[in-house]
Amino acid sequence: MSRAEKPTTGKVARARRLPFPRAEAYGLRHGAWVSGQLDTPLAESHAAQYDLESVALGAVRGREHAYRRALALADGCAAACSVLLSMAAIGGYGLRPAFLIVVPVIVIVSKIEGLYDHDELVIRKSTLDEFPRLLNLATLIALLIWLARHYVVIGAPTTVLLLALWGLLIAMLFVFRAIGRRVAARFSSVERCLFVGSSIVYQRLQAKLEHDRSVVLVGSVGLQDVTTDVLKLRSLTQQLAVHRIIIATSGGTDPDATMELVRGAKTTGLRVSILPNVLAAVGSSVAFDDLGGMPLLGVPRFGLSRSSKYTKRALDIFGATVGLVLMAPLMLVTSVLIKVDSSGPVLFRQTRVGRNGAPFQMLKFRTMVDHADTLKAELYEQNEASGLFKIADDPRITRVGRFLRRLSLDEAPQLLNVIRGSMSLVGPRPLILDEDKRITGFDRRRLHLTPGITGRWQILGSARIPLAEMVKIDYLYVANWSLWEDIKILVQTLGFVASRRGL
Repeated sequence: MSRAEKPTTGKVARARRLPFPRAEAYGLRHGAWVSGQLDTPLAESHAAQYDLESVALGAVRGREHAYRRALALADGCAAACSVLLSMAAIGGYGLRPAFLIVVPVIVIVSKIEGLYDHDELVIRKSTLDEFPRLLNLATLIALLIWLARHYVVIGAPTTVLLLALWGLLIAMLFVFRAIGRRVAARFSSVERCLFVGSSIVYQRLQAKLEHDRSVVLVGSVGLQDVTTDVLKLRSLTQQLAVHRIIIATSGGTDPDATMELVRGAKTTGLRVSILPNVLAAVGSSVAFDDLGGMPLLGVPRFGLSRSSKYTKRALDIFGATVGLVLMAPLMLVTSVLIKVDSSGPVLFRQTRVGRNGAPFQMLKFRTMVDHADTLKAELYEQNEASGLFKIADDPRITRVGRFLRRLSLDEAPQLLNVIRGSMSLVGPRPLILDEDKRITGFDRRRLHLTPGITGRWQILGSARIPLAEMVKIDYLYVANWSLWEDIKILVQTLGFVASRRGL
């Protein structure tokens, strides 16, 4: 069974899994009518006995409490372990019993910073996304501990230990919080979401949540069907034991009706997420302004400032140089294996479209038989991607080439492209000439930045994303560039490659 049935108003919307026996007693295992009527007599006979709304709200609160407790425990353990390792293990100083005060202190500071309340607002709970806030938290806690060091440590610790404490706090907070979220997710029920909006947007959202085991779309209802009848939405959420309502706004909907719908959704006590249509054009890096109760969105300029270009280039040179130094022995061995395995050059050179549409020669380790491009026309019927040419079991790939692709080692020579300046570590996907010809209009502004070895398209699974959606992802990357975003994509790419997803 799929994660959620195709959304059709008036048809049955099924849930993939139901964690609550009370919901099953209402006949939800067999589905519920989107029109608002339950489909089994059993539901009517038990209506006075069970309250589906309280069951769903109980599950929502239970999940949020689980995440809060797991994160608070993670913060306390991170602080205590950091002090023990830095002062006792590394510095060799004795600790006073009062050092345990760091546990409630970090929990209180984290609460003040809102680090326990953010998870209830989002569907995907990412520790990496909150890393800048964890950096601030670690800095503040390290300074507080240092100011009170005479009450914590027996002796006079050096400044080097302060740096060690700060570094350990950053690492420990990240690791313990990631573990805490995994534990909380494992013992919490799946988040059941009801989508309100068009079927087209629903299908896109469903595809993006396809591999997420912590959330399931239990159904869909049209925006127009509930904007004039908020009670219908409330009834539907009770029937389907919904935990979160996702509302996709559209330009053709009356703003006042949409506002009433959002207000009505919030009165259910459930979590509400808004998918605004405007963010598809401007991205998420907007500044919220308030003019006497009237909200405004400040849209950042498109492209990079001069200082941002220098910063990004500095990251490219540093990262590519370190990468080449570390991978030089492995690249030498790879070159020998390619030569032994099949005839032809070690490096594969292909013309790609670079910044501002200028072509360049992209370098990769050769993973296919020599002159593989001449065989491409014979394999077009086996193409598995939309707009791109991708075959999972491409017969042109050599034995060594298959191994290199599995570990993404064939991309290593692109570090030379980065040094030359024709590529960046992170950026829009470099397309071949035939693919680039299909890009028109504002989507071509993706070429404002230098193409990258990796990008958001890579961590989302480049082989699964159609070309039309990929170029829009690239456009939004350019429109919302930040140094932290590049670092985050690089870290996610390492995890993506290590798990061999999407290859």
